[in-house]
Amino acid sequence: MITISQRQIPLLDLRAQHAKIRDEVVGAMMRVVDSQKFILGEEVQKLEEELAPYCGAKYAVGCASGSDALALALMALEIQPGDEVITVPFTFFATAGAIARQGAKPVFVDIEPATFNMDMNRVEDVLRSHPRARAVIPVHLFGGCADMDPLMELSARYGLQVIEDAAQSIGSEYKRRRAGSIAGVGCFSFYPSKNLGAYGDGGMLTTSDPKRAQRLQALRIDGRTGKYIHKWAGINSRLDALQAAVLRVKFRYLDRWTARRQQNADLYRKLLSAAGTPVTPPAAASYQTRHIYNQFVIRCPQRDKLQAYLREHGIGTEIYYPLPLHLQKCFAALGYQPGDFPASERASSEVLALPVNPEVSADDVEYVSETIRSFYA
Repeated sequence: MITISQRQIPLLDLRAQHAKIRDEVVGAMMRVVDSQKFILGEEVQKLEEELAPYCGAKYAVGCASGSDALALALMALEIQPGDEVITVPFTFFATAGAIARQGAKPVFVDIEPATFNMDMNRVEDVLRSHPRARAVIPVHLFGGCADMDPLMELSARYGLQVIEDAAQSIGSEYKRRRAGSIAGVGCFSFYPSKNLGAYGDGGMLTTSDPKRAQRLQALRIDGRTGKYIHKWAGINSRLDALQAAVLRVKFRYLDRWTARRQQNADLYRKLLSAAGTPVTPPAAASYQTRHIYNQFVIRCPQRDKLQAYLREHGIGTEIYYPLPLHLQKCFAALGYQPGDFPASERASSEVLALPVNPEVSADDVEYVSETIRSFYA
């Protein structure tokens, strides 16, 4: 039995992670500083060459953020104002935000309660009622892949483009296939809280289509195909060379960090089950052959009170996400109402992310689990 005492277990401890690799990171950054080559260049190219095969793709294209990766993918697929793009309401805002930025209309599909990902059994009904749908963006949420085979079959029948939002899932697998390699384009984020996080913003796209890769490379530099020659109207979204240098250092540690997250997740499941608490740990579906646990998200009664109790005991948590996108004020014109997506709305009222990052020890997991047990006891 662990005696509950005041201690600090943050949801994410980037300082502790940095301390272990500081000399390598500083050396890599100084290499860029000494070269005075800060925009794209060799560091970005090498990162792309390293990450493309890791993600199971032939090409990787670095950009300024995960949000821009989604926007660039929509541009490359020629999504136009007035088109409809299907996605989920239970995700980070950028997924639907990129659709709206393109002038297209987000169309939502509810989630599976167990995995928090798109409920593929509901997609065809939405397609039948939305003939202007031209693309679909499944989200591989919290580090676990969505069920892609049924979606790819539907997209082929209905002539839809598919963009994988893999912002939280670099290295995760669906039936042994890596996230970002299954559809036409994959989108990743290197926001600092991600499993592979930069020291600032950063993003990447993956594809195995050479023409699409060339177009994405042009679109990220304002659609430029030659010096002052612009074939398309793109955006300025270049991955910073300093960030690429940092990411190349951290990439060498990614798999061992992922293994640690998986160990922590397994221990949470064991301890929370043994404690007999009413919380529900996240489920890993059989097709999710590699879950990377960007977040370990439980469902729990009295969620807000539990979060406050954990905070009092020095345990950091976060709610991903407290309000689904169909109820956000900026999307009010879409006409959705409370109750339209019950699984997403219920998730927003029940979910709580626990510390699962590589710096969390087994003793920390035991302390968190015991504190949860004591709350419900």
